[in-house]
Amino acid sequence: MAGMTSSTRPLLNRRLAGFGTTIFAEMSALALRTGSINLGQGFPDTDGPEEVREAAVRALRDGRGNQYPPGPGVPELRTAIAAHQQRHYGLSPDPDTEVLVTAGATEAIAASLLALLEPGDEVVALEPYYDSYAACVAMAGATRVPVTLRPREGRFHLDLDELRDAVTDRTRLLLINTPHNPTGTVLTREELAAIAELAVERDLLVVTDEVYEHLVFDDAEHVPLATFPGMRDRTVTISSAGKTFSFTGWKVGWVTGTPELVTAVRSAKQYLTYVSAGPFQYAVAEALALPDAYYTELRADLRAKRDLLATGLTEAGFEVLRPAGTYFITADIRPLGETDGEAFCLALPERAGVVAIPTSVFYDHREAGAPYIRFAFCKQPAVLQEVAKRLKTLAG
Repeated sequence: MAGMTSSTRPLLNRRLAGFGTTIFAEMSALALRTGSINLGQGFPDTDGPEEVREAAVRALRDGRGNQYPPGPGVPELRTAIAAHQQRHYGLSPDPDTEVLVTAGATEAIAASLLALLEPGDEVVALEPYYDSYAACVAMAGATRVPVTLRPREGRFHLDLDELRDAVTDRTRLLLINTPHNPTGTVLTREELAAIAELAVERDLLVVTDEVYEHLVFDDAEHVPLATFPGMRDRTVTISSAGKTFSFTGWKVGWVTGTPELVTAVRSAKQYLTYVSAGPFQYAVAEALALPDAYYTELRADLRAKRDLLATGLTEAGFEVLRPAGTYFITADIRPLGETDGEAFCLALPERAGVVAIPTSVFYDHREAGAPYIRFAFCKQPAVLQEVAKRLKTLAG
């Protein structure tokens, strides 16, 4: 028959053989099929600031970005990103040589790892980790080495001794995510200083995913690794507009670093999407100039939603590991007499009409994440209240 092949060779290459449909797609389809409330995938259920959306409309109407934008990103956005880094962290990247706009942070991660890794290199990453990390390391032909964040006293902690022990002569790069998805951990200044010292001592590159940089609560503080001694020349810093401004569908991300690092990442990025999101780049440039009050209100709103869902989960019988950042909250199902998070999440839509994500899918050591599940709390309060009401049936 035309189009068929008799070859027995697998169609998918060995590097990606273990990666099927993402857990987010699977659980979102389950939510749709069962009519459940979806707290699995991390996107808000309301749009971001109206003035930012109108800026995108204005760019479209004015014909800005409707054709291919410049490869590194439109100058207005690169300038705004540089100003953002200076305003919030005292970093001063050159918008012409040290800033690169990408199709979201996911492409930035992929381009960075493809550009900086050779087959056989080792990459140390904090486990559990965002699922694209493992796939991108595999596509680069490198080997991931997980260092597991472990729960203690109501939150997840990094064991710095375990991190040091994970570094070998084959280690090329540390892949750091703070604020951390999915655990909500925000690494402290002391932890970051130790990571920086290790990177300098062992001459390691660092790719740091900081997309939740403005989503920190209570006494937590986000400090970019690039601000520590010896780190500017070895750190690729990644962020995006999606989480900060609640326009996740626009897929506008960026990379900052030295000219040498940014040039290397651009060499890979140009053969992935080349360019993207032209009109939205102009809108994000305006978003980055919003006053400090915007960020204060964003944090206060999400903190209240975190507390609302945490209370509901506790009343339903879960043990809650309260996050210091991001918009995800991890719950331990063992107080409910359960131990298998994947089975629990597959059954939860029928039991309670709610969808969550089993955290074990973000681990190499899946047994370490088996009893934990992740909920997204970036939803309207009425939705979270309904979730809490539905989950109370589990306690009964």
